[in-house]
Amino acid sequence: MENDIIHLVIEAIGWIASALTVGAYAMNTMLPLRVLAVLSSVFFLIYGLLLSVWPLVAMDLVLLPINVYRLWQLLSLRKKVEVGLAGPPNFGIIRHYGKRRIIPADTVLFHKGGAVDQLYLLGRGRVAIEEMGVEVGEGDIFGEIAFFTDAATRTATARTLEEVELYELGETQFQRLQFEDPSFGLAVMRTVTRRLLDRGAGTSAAVPAPAAT
Repeated sequence: MENDIIHLVIEAIGWIASALTVGAYAMNTMLPLRVLAVLSSVFFLIYGLLLSVWPLVAMDLVLLPINVYRLWQLLSLRKKVEVGLAGPPNFGIIRHYGKRRIIPADTVLFHKGGAVDQLYLLGRGRVAIEEMGVEVGEGDIFGEIAFFTDAATRTATARTLEEVELYELGETQFQRLQFEDPSFGLAVMRTVTRRLLDRGAGTSAAVPAPAAT
């Protein structure tokens, strides 16, 4: 009788492991898939140990840490996205990857219509975006909008108003950072969107209202 109960328990563990595996394959999104895959590996590992099925044990000893690691990656990614959405844009990561330069006052960093080569983080000082009438301050980025245009040319001229500390980031590094750090990509997109909306609002305000008849 006792052996029958043990056999039923072991069989139930095997069925649970199988059901979890089928559920993992049926998932449409990665997070529940990884959760079910981890649970499936745990149950199959227990099942294999109880029945001394060593190939099954060996396979799940490999799969379990892989699935745990992938699950950790997904949770970390979700946390980065939540941080990027919750707080103000933070571009501090550019300080680690960008090239630091000190530029004197009244220096043109790029001209309108020029080729796109760099994105800039302003570490210290002030920069004027002349055609837009915008002044960039410490901790903000500029030169990023041209990365998103089909023409790949500068949409305005940037000139230093005083000695500035800059961090330059090339397009390849920019694309890689967007992939590696979603919070950075979200911060850039929020900044681009805000500036385009501000530019549109400024253009609308500059158009005179039609005269009353």
